[in-house]
Amino acid sequence: MKKLTIFIIIFLWLIPSILFAQGNKKENLLPISQETSACLDCHKDFTPGIVADWQKSLHSQITPSAALKKGEKARRISANKLPASLEGVVVGCFECHGLNPDKHKDNFDHLGFKINVVVSPKDCATCHPIEEKQFSGSKKAHAVGNLRQNPVYHTLVETIIGQKIMANSKIVTKKSSALTQQETCFACHGTEVKVLGLKEIETPMGMIEVPNFTNWPNQGVGRINPDGSRGACSSCHPRHQFSIAVARKPYSCAQCHLEPDVPAWNVYKESKHGNIYFSNYGKWNFQAVPWKVGIDFQAPTCAACHNSLITTPDGRVVAERTHDFGARLWVRLFGLIYSHPQPIQGDTSILKNKDGLPLPTAFTGEVAKGGLINEQEQAKRKNVMGKVCYQCHGTSWTHSHFAKMENTIKEVDSQILAATQLLLEAWKAGLAEGLPQGKNPFDETIEQMWIRQWLFYANSIKYSSAMTGAPDYATFKNGWWNLTENLQQMKDWIKLPKK
Repeated sequence: MKKLTIFIIIFLWLIPSILFAQGNKKENLLPISQETSACLDCHKDFTPGIVADWQKSLHSQITPSAALKKGEKARRISANKLPASLEGVVVGCFECHGLNPDKHKDNFDHLGFKINVVVSPKDCATCHPIEEKQFSGSKKAHAVGNLRQNPVYHTLVETIIGQKIMANSKIVTKKSSALTQQETCFACHGTEVKVLGLKEIETPMGMIEVPNFTNWPNQGVGRINPDGSRGACSSCHPRHQFSIAVARKPYSCAQCHLEPDVPAWNVYKESKHGNIYFSNYGKWNFQAVPWKVGIDFQAPTCAACHNSLITTPDGRVVAERTHDFGARLWVRLFGLIYSHPQPIQGDTSILKNKDGLPLPTAFTGEVAKGGLINEQEQAKRKNVMGKVCYQCHGTSWTHSHFAKMENTIKEVDSQILAATQLLLEAWKAGLAEGLPQGKNPFDETIEQMWIRQWLFYANSIKYSSAMTGAPDYATFKNGWWNLTENLQQMKDWIKLPKK
């Protein structure tokens, strides 16, 4: 009996070691490069969260060569050939942070290894070239330049976030600070990350030398990286799992697409699609590739409509995967004064309206003659989106939805035009100073009332219509009520000085 007791005690004492050994054995089934092994050995002590996150990732669970053997639709990499250094090992720390060192101004010597701090879309293109090419031509990839290189948008940004001081009883706007830019508009649009040189920092390992950045950290969707590329894959696929499941859930989009200016998240939550999602998402398969409608998910998320590879239960392709998030959109609803056809290319700073301003429409609504997709392309994109709708809705339902949406766009844009006409009246009467006077068109009271008309209230209504639901956002929650009230207040503001 005594021997049995001793045996049980020893066995119980050994269980953790046995399990640990089995865990290590499981982890070591797939080859890890020597460089990545060195990274993991150190970082598991100093940044254990990063290591644990990576260990849960698909990158740690399959080699690129094995991934290439999957069926075409099930593959998550689009490269047909990979560098020899990547074929036989899992994608670990060094496989990403050690790529293209000659192109990275942020490359530095880190404890004997040449490391890039910022992993860019061009690095990801080693395995995902099609996705990178699609994204690089999109509006998202050009989000920094579209905001910064367009003097109209840039003026609006500075009007909103610039420092205000009082001088001679007037509000004077000073240039916004770089740090304020980073946490406001450019947090979503992205910053330009520059390397100023090297600096020493104190760490738990002692003093080490690292790159000295401006505008970092940032994961804005159009970030300009030290290798000259645009974008941050981590905007949608956060480090270090880079999960497709995270990207497919609407929370990822909600970081930037929420009210009052881009109320997609808010409308989705209140819509019937959102109702189904929040009731059932725990039963959905967000990892499946391709994503089978009715099997893996029962209602669309942002990804289902805009970019995921969608198939029927029997594998018939409904919509191909794309990382150009405007590729299925035929009309541009938000961010500009009036709705208009989508731009042909991602760099919208090159557009010119009839007045020579870098805008897709004139202040009075006329659409620019060049740079926007034609009717044939609009119909093609609408058809692709319609195919997604048809998986759950009949033809009549879908056509009626699009007809309602087109009517909403027309009616709402007419209310924006009415507000613009009031603004033009105020400028003409000298009640405010804007474009005719060569002044800022965004900084006076009636001008900011006009901004609310198209940037907040109109967008709420258009999104409610486009995303088929959330009628209160169309009516009272920044909707028609506010659109109507604001128009009347603009009229009253003009009349008041005349009395």
